[in-house]
Amino acid sequence: MRTAPVVIAGAGPTGSTLALLLARHGIPSTVLERREQPLMHPAAHIINARSLEIWHHTSPRLATEITALAPPTDTINIIRWCSRLTESLGEIDLLSDPDRLTDLRAHSPFLIAHIGQHQLMPVLWAALEREPLVDFRRGTAVSAIEAGADRIAVHTERATQALDAAYLVAADGANSVVRDSAGIPLRGPVLANMGSVFFHAPELHPPGTVRPLLSWIYQPDFCGVMIAHANDDYILMTAYLHPEQEIARDSRRHWERALPRVLGSTEVTIRSTGTWKMTSQTARAFRQGRLLLAGDAAHRFPHTGGFGLNSGVQDAHNLAWKIAAVLRGGADDALLDTYESERRPVVERFAEQSVANHFLLDEVTAPVGITNRAVRQTTEALARPLLSRVPPRALGWACDRLTPLQLKRTGVLLASTPRGRRVRAHIAAAIPDQLEHFVSTGLEFGYTYDGPLIHAETPPPGGGDVVTYRPTTRPGARLPHAIVQHEDTPRPVHDLLPHDGLALVTPDPGAWERALRERPADCPLPVRVVGLVAASPAEEGTLVELFEVGRHGAVLVRPDGHVAWRTTGTAGQATPELNRFLRDHWQPYWKPDTASARQLGADSVVPAVSSPNIE
Repeated sequence: MRTAPVVIAGAGPTGSTLALLLARHGIPSTVLERREQPLMHPAAHIINARSLEIWHHTSPRLATEITALAPPTDTINIIRWCSRLTESLGEIDLLSDPDRLTDLRAHSPFLIAHIGQHQLMPVLWAALEREPLVDFRRGTAVSAIEAGADRIAVHTERATQALDAAYLVAADGANSVVRDSAGIPLRGPVLANMGSVFFHAPELHPPGTVRPLLSWIYQPDFCGVMIAHANDDYILMTAYLHPEQEIARDSRRHWERALPRVLGSTEVTIRSTGTWKMTSQTARAFRQGRLLLAGDAAHRFPHTGGFGLNSGVQDAHNLAWKIAAVLRGGADDALLDTYESERRPVVERFAEQSVANHFLLDEVTAPVGITNRAVRQTTEALARPLLSRVPPRALGWACDRLTPLQLKRTGVLLASTPRGRRVRAHIAAAIPDQLEHFVSTGLEFGYTYDGPLIHAETPPPGGGDVVTYRPTTRPGARLPHAIVQHEDTPRPVHDLLPHDGLALVTPDPGAWERALRERPADCPLPVRVVGLVAASPAEEGTLVELFEVGRHGAVLVRPDGHVAWRTTGTAGQATPELNRFLRDHWQPYWKPDTASARQLGADSVVPAVSSPNIE
């Protein structure tokens, strides 16, 4: 039996990110991917700035390669509703508020990007291939697992020998074989069956015309959404009611007939088709002994909001430093229990918002009687035991004939009648209220963690919403972005955070370094003091205000960039409080011999952090 510290099932965005982060911590991993090549049918396409920050933390080279794929921001700002592609009912311009882009640039070195997953995955796989600490095995599917108290055996379809791992992370997607093998159920509703076609249409939007990022199309022979990808490629998606409908049984034939009705006579080349279930589900448990679930294997969201891929990257970021601490840093296995307690509330909030976005679309289309609620109710009705005696093919046939009758209701949108004008006006008035669906900066940066590794403050955090992000250093929050002066060079403060220890971020670094030398205490991880030095005197007041601890306080930051503790007190006053927090909240997760081996003092005020795979 071959041994591996960590086996990762699945090399999607979550599994790939986890493997690369573990390598950053010096932890080898074996990544098992059932496909030989990345899937070229796009799934996710919204890459938020927080994911780009995490990839930059993994490797600046990786983040540069990914951002190079992103189109200019001013080409992906239009979200349109239309009765036909050339007849707009209304739109949202994501750049219409001139302050929004300024605010976004103040929150992060990166901007949210539109990068199809079919473009992203070759970059991530190339990074896996060149990382010496990753054993990347394509065309290798997990067939069975055997969990023990101290190890977990992973069997694959190709190998005669099992892999013996300390931990197995299931990142093998929504239909996770590993999760099912472990008997961990998903909880939550199925919202719709979805079908899609990926196609190339070079003349669909002639030069000089607006090419919306998303086009919500409501016409008598089709209702759905079209996503504009790079290189004149597009995805067209629609809901269907029963798995025996033509769109699922013979999808290529279905789309060959549907595309001309939607697009007109433009030249089209179909690249691929697909179907899936849109759900809002979370696994009963994210951990079962030596098995951990991450990404879509742990939680599945509607695509309305763009949280799916990004939440998986966040899972990997939360999990990687904890696995490294257990395998290399002397932490107790119980540290991994904090993964679920921290991540579950976050992904449940994302799921809640995704579902809200999905049904909020009904406010636009309710006047024509086409709603997502009706689709869900009909889908659920067709799955009831009462209809189990009806041949499935007959139900599919009936749905294929029922759907066009329902879609005819949208004909009013094309009518030049008083009712047609009233309905179009109603839709135009409802569109601006859809902004939360497409601008969720408050959730992108504002998600917080709670639990034993986080100091509890009262009152609980307030302010902010889905759209608006209010930077804060409250414990549990992501450390705000700021440009600080470091060795005569302006640097993002997140670039100065160590990957293998804690950071004490303070406007008064000299005082805190002296205090830590004078009052050492047991600490499980090294601590680096990071100075908050403004890049210019004019920015000093803004920087102090942003970090909320005055001119002498400090913010304790974890390896994943989230705040663990903070104080407005001076170093002399607050060092005992810091030591108590570490002793009471962090030390219990480390084995006594390891915890006592480190001291919070001069030795742990390290000058720099390096990694063999930073590029």
